[in-house]
Amino acid sequence: MNIETYFPFWSKLDDAQRRKLESAASLSRFERGAVLHAGSNDCTGLFVVLNGRLRAYTLSDEGKELTLYRLLDRDICLFSASCIMRSIEFDIIIAAEEDTEVLLIPSDVYKELMEQSAAVANYTSELMGARFSDVMWLMDQLLNHKLDSRLAALLLEEHTLDGGETLPITHERIAAHLGSAREVVTRMLKYFQTEGLVRLERGSVTLLDIDRLRELAADSIR
Repeated sequence: MNIETYFPFWSKLDDAQRRKLESAASLSRFERGAVLHAGSNDCTGLFVVLNGRLRAYTLSDEGKELTLYRLLDRDICLFSASCIMRSIEFDIIIAAEEDTEVLLIPSDVYKELMEQSAAVANYTSELMGARFSDVMWLMDQLLNHKLDSRLAALLLEEHTLDGGETLPITHERIAAHLGSAREVVTRMLKYFQTEGLVRLERGSVTLLDIDRLRELAADSIR
């Protein structure tokens, strides 16, 4: 495997640093539903997604989930190694949304590279900044945008990821993505159905009018 293609800073490393990164990297496979990282006390290391899809989410004291962002092919998960950054603690859970293959870089190895190389440190700061931007955008959505717009945006996102009009997703899973109650999501989906936007079946939602869903989701599509 040519791991250099996954790291933009590769050309800025010296030979010893490249060998360290290559020798430390390990390949792991996770089945759908598996938890890769279980919170701030679990400093697993950096995950580089080779194929598949990961989901980063938080869990409230009441057990309510909220999806923060997703990681697709070639994305790097930095918060799974948050212990390498001072004064940053996040109770973020990383789970596989589908069967996923990742490259794992141990936290101590990446921390050493970050301390030795300005290129690695700068890349890490940029990546952290992008993830904070994702989270801040989500907070704005929760505080300032209606559930119908956010729900329409999520359905369109699932459509893009899965590539079909019929989405194999439950009301409970949608609620977990949106940080809402299942009953509230069910009521909104039933409203969408009466408006001819979707068709509901057990365990799936079929999109019937994508153009109108896009109009509804306009303020919640990034």
